[in-house]
Amino acid sequence: MTSLQQRLRFAADLLAHARQTVALTGAGISTPSGIPDFRSADTGLWAQEESLEAASLLAFRHTPEKFYRWFRPLAAQIWAAQPNAAHRALARMERTGYLQAVLTQNVDLLHQKAGSRQIVELHGSLSTLSCTRCFARYEAAGFLPAYLEEAQTPHCPDCGAVLKPDVVLFGEQLPQQAWLQAQEYARSCQVMIVAGSSLEVLPVAGLPMQALDRGAHLIIINRTPTYLDVRADVLFREDVAEVLPQMASLIMERTL
Repeated sequence: MTSLQQRLRFAADLLAHARQTVALTGAGISTPSGIPDFRSADTGLWAQEESLEAASLLAFRHTPEKFYRWFRPLAAQIWAAQPNAAHRALARMERTGYLQAVLTQNVDLLHQKAGSRQIVELHGSLSTLSCTRCFARYEAAGFLPAYLEEAQTPHCPDCGAVLKPDVVLFGEQLPQQAWLQAQEYARSCQVMIVAGSSLEVLPVAGLPMQALDRGAHLIIINRTPTYLDVRADVLFREDVAEVLPQMASLIMERTL
């Protein structure tokens, strides 16, 4: 493998000359901010049997209180978390015109906190809650203190039914508009950056292949192997919070 600096310079060159670049981000971009990932052996959330039981749409419909009990510690971590250098690097690239969109599997709102504006949330968002009966939508912030401090399950102020976070649970389809938008970006970009995703969850894992099929370059930054490592123009196993800021700085240097 070539040195880190050689790979960084090659990646920066690809990005500096691309008309459109998009980033696909997964849980690995947020672990430096203290949010646990989902698929690491032993430590990932989905390695815990309780998570698989509590975080499904079927379970939520039958016992929403169980979901909210399970989710409360994670929700506290998410709301307290701050964006790390990787999030800020992507936001900087967007501000300077070198990144057109972030397609994210995360629901932690850290891209928004970092300053990114064009964000496609493929697994939904924790910023809103929807009523399971009348379908009214509310800002989550209004229910957060009572939930985190007193463990109160959020209920609809209008009809009294349980509110569900607008995130994708097991057994639930992706938001249609977000999925269509993500496919558009994947099919029209010249470079796709995969940052902190193991590319194991379909259909999102197929987005880089859609980009490759149309001639795009692929940059992968992930601690563990992905099925597309052999197709990547540049591959990084290093910390995403170290690689992305260096990459962003090199792009700026090349275009000054």
